[in-house]
Amino acid sequence: MTRTASSKTPIAGIAIAVVAIVVAVAGWFAFNSSKHVPQASFTLLSGERVTTDQLKGKVYLINFWATDCTTCIQEMPKMVQTYNQFKGEGLEYIAVAMNYDPPSYVVNYAKTRSLPFMVAMDDGSAAKQFGNVQLTPTTFVIGKDGKILKRYVGEPEYGELDKLLADALSKQA
Repeated sequence: MTRTASSKTPIAGIAIAVVAIVVAVAGWFAFNSSKHVPQASFTLLSGERVTTDQLKGKVYLINFWATDCTTCIQEMPKMVQTYNQFKGEGLEYIAVAMNYDPPSYVVNYAKTRSLPFMVAMDDGSAAKQFGNVQLTPTTFVIGKDGKILKRYVGEPEYGELDKLLADALSKQA
């Protein structure tokens, strides 16, 4: 007796479902558990280098973005507003342009918009260290203890972000 394709389908379907569940659970733990920020280095437009080690003890956002990303450009004024709202309480912010973004575009955007926070060009290593970031915007909120508090893919819900930042900034290091 030979097996037909239809007799294999239930087993294949169960196997696919099990794999999907395992991937979903692993993804949930990877992005919802508090894990430490990776050791990363950012080259600012000024040429200065800033590392995640230098930022330990501070609350900060790392925002991966690109000048050709419509959502990034749409969210940037709101991110400037968020930064301005919390910088007096110690918030730091690094806007990390993706490695495919032409440096002249990034410099022009930062200058013409008078971005008040640090702007860096990624050579691809920072995006890789933060979980191989490919979608923009992707924003990480890091607490004073160096743990990732939240990862946003796409524009954040600003009420939630404001509350998260207020709580994180009020905690002792």
